[in-house]
Amino acid sequence: MNKIISIALFLIFLCNTAAWAQKKVPTEVVAADTLKAIDIDPLTPAKAAFYSAVLPGLGQAYNKKYWKIPLVYGAIGTSLYFYLDSNKKYHQFRDAYKRRLEGYSDDEFSYLDDNRLIAGQKFYQRNRDLSSLFIVGFYVLNIIDANVDAALMQFNVDDRLSVKPTLYQNSFNYKTNVGLTLNYNF
Repeated sequence: MNKIISIALFLIFLCNTAAWAQKKVPTEVVAADTLKAIDIDPLTPAKAAFYSAVLPGLGQAYNKKYWKIPLVYGAIGTSLYFYLDSNKKYHQFRDAYKRRLEGYSDDEFSYLDDNRLIAGQKFYQRNRDLSSLFIVGFYVLNIIDANVDAALMQFNVDDRLSVKPTLYQNSFNYKTNVGLTLNYNF
């Protein structure tokens, strides 16, 4: 028993001397920066909008959103096709009506009376005007899309900030409920 007590006292003395021999070093706690380094250029949205104004789709290429370029040309091209088609048919109906007023017999629209020729003119003139508005609208939308996309590329968006729809079961009656959660993890 005397031997166990002497070993225990020796260990206690050894542990205490080791603790007294240590030197306290002040430590600083530094939080690690988890944000990604993003180069912020305030002129990037203006450049993208300018490029899209010069040539539709060029702003999307500047933003490296190449998949949007066919959408831009598809929207503007389709509107341009309907504009040209409606304009051609409008001029056909108008010319047929003018020729009929001058007394010539028209072979192309001989089955239509004057009221139908006038209605056809108005119909295709309206479609032509709407198509021209769609061309201008898609052109402006192309510029706005390039500008907004370039501005949003400068924001750090990661999975720590998320809005997710969730389905959860009510514990009282076991019916499925729908909810929307906004989670932010520090």
